[in-house]
Amino acid sequence: MSCLKEPLSRLKWGFIPVRRIVDEDLDPQELAVDESKESTVEDTELIEYRDEANRPWWKFFDEYEYRSNKYARANHKWYKWFDENDTPAERKLMWKIDILLTFYSLMAYWVKYLDQTNLNNAYVAGLKESLDMLGNDLVNTQVLFNVGNIVFQIPFMYVLYGLPLNYVLPCLDLCWSFLTIGTSKVSTLGQLKALRFLIGMFEAPSYLAYQYLFGTFIFNPAMIARRSMVYYFGQYLGVLTSGLLSGAILRTFDNVGGLESWRWIFIIDGIVSVAVGIIGFYMLPGTPTDCYSIWLTDDEIRLLRKKLKQNHTAGRPQVNLFTSLMSKETWKLIITSWEFYVLAIWNMLCWNNSNASSGAYILWLNSLGRFDAGTLQDYSALTPALGLIWLFLTCMYADLFQLRWSAIWFSQVFNITGNVILAVWNVPEGAKWFAWCLQYFGWAMAPVLYSWQNDICRRDAQKRAVILVVMNMLAQASTAWMSVIVWKTVEAPRYLKGYSFAASSAFCLCLWTLLVMYLYKKQEKKYSKQNGIVLFNSLTDTEPVEVQAVSSDSDEKKSRDI
Repeated sequence: MSCLKEPLSRLKWGFIPVRRIVDEDLDPQELAVDESKESTVEDTELIEYRDEANRPWWKFFDEYEYRSNKYARANHKWYKWFDENDTPAERKLMWKIDILLTFYSLMAYWVKYLDQTNLNNAYVAGLKESLDMLGNDLVNTQVLFNVGNIVFQIPFMYVLYGLPLNYVLPCLDLCWSFLTIGTSKVSTLGQLKALRFLIGMFEAPSYLAYQYLFGTFIFNPAMIARRSMVYYFGQYLGVLTSGLLSGAILRTFDNVGGLESWRWIFIIDGIVSVAVGIIGFYMLPGTPTDCYSIWLTDDEIRLLRKKLKQNHTAGRPQVNLFTSLMSKETWKLIITSWEFYVLAIWNMLCWNNSNASSGAYILWLNSLGRFDAGTLQDYSALTPALGLIWLFLTCMYADLFQLRWSAIWFSQVFNITGNVILAVWNVPEGAKWFAWCLQYFGWAMAPVLYSWQNDICRRDAQKRAVILVVMNMLAQASTAWMSVIVWKTVEAPRYLKGYSFAASSAFCLCLWTLLVMYLYKKQEKKYSKQNGIVLFNSLTDTEPVEVQAVSSDSDEKKSRDI
């Protein structure tokens, strides 16, 4: 218990985490990132002088070409979790961040999807009959959840960096958890729709908030995707365990306490979510500039800020945050940037490239008429269980090989294959099972996309937050109205329009990723000096003095050898 004495001493009144005041050698203003094209490279230990003459065409596909110099890349080994030049203190810090942020985010996303997907499981377990749901009532209820989810994201353009997320997120978790428990008491379709709208509203910021925190805490761009991957495990585990848990509840809780088994699904899911929400108050660390963690030491907070500065990750602006957000200049800067439009369309394609959220798989299983209620829920866990493997392969590919664009293409080849098979439909049942097994390849690239967005926008925290909210909000809005068009419940499980649309979105996503990479590399080339790379063209430019000195030393050595 002695190891807990110091962390617990940081709690106000013995139970409230408070903002840590940590003095440092750096002036707070120095944490802001220099946006000048003429930025120097004094903070970089090893500088690469790179001759752009006769640059090979295939370098276009090297997305880290201007992001990291050859010395930094030499320290990155695809088979190692950390870079070779990471110090023991840096590795200890990353392990703490992984426990406090990465692992907890997995739990938070797990219960979010537990509470989100339980509607489909309850629907096939008796909810439909109890509330006399007909036609498209299910998809319309899901749309109301999405509407609440979309609208309530707007305030988080400010909240993400303006308020302590270690307070905000757990409070919202508790709100939606209690509403989930309350869903067990509904007796009309109107009550169900109202509660699902409110649950969607309180769940609104959870996904984008954790993605924002990863970009705020992870100081190595080749480490973000795998942390986001662990977070995304929560979604697949939520879908998976929701099916298994629902199956167990149907077998053991039917008519217990006079309640139908589908009502127990909401009660038990909600209780689990309450526990995770309470834990969040003590796990989430806040942000590096406004740290509330009781587990990080002062030196670790200083080290974290230093590493983020070296990565040119901007901290919270040293201005009135609300006034800055509302200013004309801020919005002009954001709206005229390529990121605002290109990343928004990119994310729309990501959100629409999968058939998983439609419930098509479980509705197909139900249409076979072979499974009782509990067994049906057990089978529904198959595709998200495989999705964990697809997610791991895609994200580790992106980080370890430093090929995010290629990882996205890798996942979408399989995703397109599965959706094309389902669009054809009149194929052997074994082919359909194969296609369903590929279902979660669609979303396997989402952590790669969001971690890349964090890297692209890292130099401006406010811009990063606004674009993250906008791209997430517009993408989710597109799924809300597209689901009514291409995923109509009355067309289940055939969904010809749905599978065709998902395959088309995945194909366009691959092409759009190349545009993102082109613009990203163009931007990183502008800041290549900050990344420790001095560019010149020996055919048209004067060689840098340092290169001339190296060449002179080499010639002198050759002369002595002769």
